Amino acid sequence: MFVQRKTVNTKVSISGIGLHSGIYTKVELRPASAGSGITFVRADLDGLRIPALQASITAFDYATTVGRDDVSVGTVEHLLSAVVAFGITDLDIQIDGPEVPIVDGSALPFVHLIDAAGVRPLAVEVPVLRIKHPIELVEGQKSIRVTPSNRLVIKYRIDFDHPAIGRQSVHFDFAHESFAKKIAGARTFGFVRDVEQLRAAGLARGGSVDNAIVLDDRGVINGPLRYRDEFARHKVLDLIGDLALIGRPIVGEITANRAGHALHSRFVEKIIAAAEAEDEQRHPAMAQPSFA
Repeated sequence: MFVQRKTVNTKVSISGIGLHSGIYTKVELRPASAGSGITFVRADLDGLRIPALQASITAFDYATTVGRDDVSVGTVEHLLSAVVAFGITDLDIQIDGPEVPIVDGSALPFVHLIDAAGVRPLAVEVPVLRIKHPIELVEGQKSIRVTPSNRLVIKYRIDFDHPAIGRQSVHFDFAHESFAKKIAGARTFGFVRDVEQLRAAGLARGGSVDNAIVLDDRGVINGPLRYRDEFARHKVLDLIGDLALIGRPIVGEITANRAGHALHSRFVEKIIAAAEAEDEQRHPAMAQPSFA
């Protein structure tokens, strides 16, 4: 199964503060040639190129970070989620700092940005990673599993001991539902009780009620919510962005339970390893002669 490679029509840019770094950066999306993949380009560091691939991941605790040669770009998942939703396979993401702007905490600003740029097909196809056998990862109460399907379907369940969240579940079918309407607007969220600890660890320095859902012990302090189950929808958004690091489109039915970036990352590693093993079985390497 193959699909057409795609890139953006023209350059577009967006600026804002980084959720964790608190640093203002500008991101510019630029057309890229077929086969070049999705790449972050540090404009402030002589154009150092960091492929948006699982092999580039350097951190995944509170956001997904990719890096190379001690240089990184953080909180890439919301932008990558929008890129995946448009079917873009080749893109240069030029950035002049260490973190993608959080903007409003969702992927919607990036959807609007790509809409403004337009998307065009390239004269090359890319093979889709089709899941042929179940793959599962379980860590305590957290789990994530993918089974064969003819399209990408995501089922995500969360369970937070908080009156405003509790148990939520979302079912999203890429082929039949609108990412822009159902998923893109769901914002990241955080708890007032965690702010001091996060900032002491150098995180959440740019977080505010303008770019995240903020909760105290009783409820949401900067409502209203955009969706009744916005928290679970944001987890779907994050997972879609993390799946981008496979490096090619994927089809399968994914069921996630209480997962997060760390589990997403290990799951992506497992998917890639399974795909590589299958490729080796189909096309075994020529046996190398041995000499005594």
